[in-house]
Amino acid sequence: MRIALVLGLAGLCLLLPFGLTESFAEDAKSQQSASSPDLITIMSGMTFDGTAVIARDLAALVEGDGSLRVVPMIGQGPSQTLRDVLSLGDVDMGVTHSTVLYHFDRTGELGPLKDRVVYVAKLFNDDLHFLAGPDIDTVQDLAGRVVNVGPDGSGTQVAAQILFEALGLDVQTAHFEPTKALEKLKAGQIDAMILIGTTPIAGLSQIDAKAGLKLLPVPYPQGLEDDTYPTVLTHADYPTLIDPGARIDTIGICAVLVARKDDDNAEQQAKLQQFVDRFFTTFDSLQQPPNHPKWREVNFAATLEEWPRASQAQAWIDTARKTALAEAEERESFKNFLAQSHSTISVQSVSEEDQEELFRAFKAWSESQHAN
Repeated sequence: MRIALVLGLAGLCLLLPFGLTESFAEDAKSQQSASSPDLITIMSGMTFDGTAVIARDLAALVEGDGSLRVVPMIGQGPSQTLRDVLSLGDVDMGVTHSTVLYHFDRTGELGPLKDRVVYVAKLFNDDLHFLAGPDIDTVQDLAGRVVNVGPDGSGTQVAAQILFEALGLDVQTAHFEPTKALEKLKAGQIDAMILIGTTPIAGLSQIDAKAGLKLLPVPYPQGLEDDTYPTVLTHADYPTLIDPGARIDTIGICAVLVARKDDDNAEQQAKLQQFVDRFFTTFDSLQQPPNHPKWREVNFAATLEEWPRASQAQAWIDTARKTALAEAEERESFKNFLAQSHSTISVQSVSEEDQEELFRAFKAWSESQHAN
């Protein structure tokens, strides 16, 4: 896969809260005083796709020490978010999809993208949901039928195009927003719709079983390995759409937190450093309830192959790796110390005071070893 994992560190992923507009973010920035926290804006997906809760969790975490204020901005999907990060000065970071990054890198439509965009962290996987009407049982049944793939140029359209090409499936495409597409699907005016978002997507969870709609299994053909992962939807995710004990195979698409590459902007670089330090250092707390369970799937040390990472993020990870290696070496040295001193003491069985005395003795032994 193009998306490879490198460190055994706790993971990462991201998005942001509800209905804040660009103009609101501009007003917030204009009202800052010299003594107020630094302000950073992050654009996430649409409210329908389930990412708002993830964004809320992240904003609360990063703002925890009061030195940085995060203003979430609801965007128009991964493709437009990428464009907004590149073109809107008030958007510091954004959440897009790996498929979108690779697509525009291949087409060159947005210029030399790897020279203009860096990623801060690989996040969780958004799931592709293929929702169909009552007379459709498999994806192949949709040949020649009408499938909504989201607005033209959207991240959903990019992913759908990749999927249809891999499956050799020829369909008629519609380009409605998710809410409108769901209305048309219920009315029988289209045959299916594709939606990509954080499971469970609230808009799908609220569908009544009497509507007769169903989630279709999505085959995982060759050619999807570069940009996607196989994943599964269950009854626990969508009780009205999936029977108990049943599973719906589908594909997961990596969400990625990106920033505009602007090394000459000292203010932006300083804010990004603050964000990375707070996010990575306190990430473990995101994996605890009541935060969204998707955080438990995240490894913020994961790499997006062939894509440049923000220097602040890479430096933090490199330092953490060196620290972890040093601690591992120290533990091994401690074992050697115990063996050479013929100690049979179990560290876990002694008091904190005795552990401290034993450790001081180990330190003295270690220093003497280095001196020889």
